[in-house]
Amino acid sequence: MTSMDFLMLTKGPLFQAALAIFAIGLVVRIVEILVLGRAHNYAEPRGNAVVGGLRTLYKRFHTDAGTFKAAPFDVVVGTIWHIGFIIALLLFIPHVELIESTLGIAWPALPNPVVDAITAITLLGLMAALVHRLMHPVKRFLSTPEDYLIWAVTFLVALTGYLAYHRVINPYPLGLGLHILAAEIFLVVLPFTKLTHIFTAFIARYYNGAIFGRKGVQS
Repeated sequence: MTSMDFLMLTKGPLFQAALAIFAIGLVVRIVEILVLGRAHNYAEPRGNAVVGGLRTLYKRFHTDAGTFKAAPFDVVVGTIWHIGFIIALLLFIPHVELIESTLGIAWPALPNPVVDAITAITLLGLMAALVHRLMHPVKRFLSTPEDYLIWAVTFLVALTGYLAYHRVINPYPLGLGLHILAAEIFLVVLPFTKLTHIFTAFIARYYNGAIFGRKGVQS
């Protein structure tokens, strides 16, 4: 198999299979959450559940002082690499073009050199997070194989993309194919691990906020 054959394989059958597994797996996970339901609350509402849910969604984007004081490293480094990963994923010109060709929607992208610099920072943040986890006794004890798997697939997506952009791996079709393959592994792993929080975190935050909002209490 030539490097071009490998690239066409990752861009064709493997990409379609990864998208199918990702879509089906994510739908199943979200349906599982929604069909759980909850017991009917017969108490008289003292506030608005919808307002409470939306308020909590907004507030959770801001770290409270207590959390920052207790874990400043996690807040700073975690915020940096999460934002960096999202920017590289959604605002890189080739990625926007891929999304447009797949879903038919597009939006303005950032200049490639800007995304390149952000990706480098993201990689440093991910490496710092791993070292911190390994050196922190409590975090190391609580970490599971799934936690390291999530870190690995996330890191590999960013790393292979960075290497492909700089054409470090030759020939270029091989480097690009490895990046696409890493992204496909990320998509396949996502619905079956804690990576699902990318989507379910918003549902959980709204749900908790709605409960407190109905009681007239801010969460």
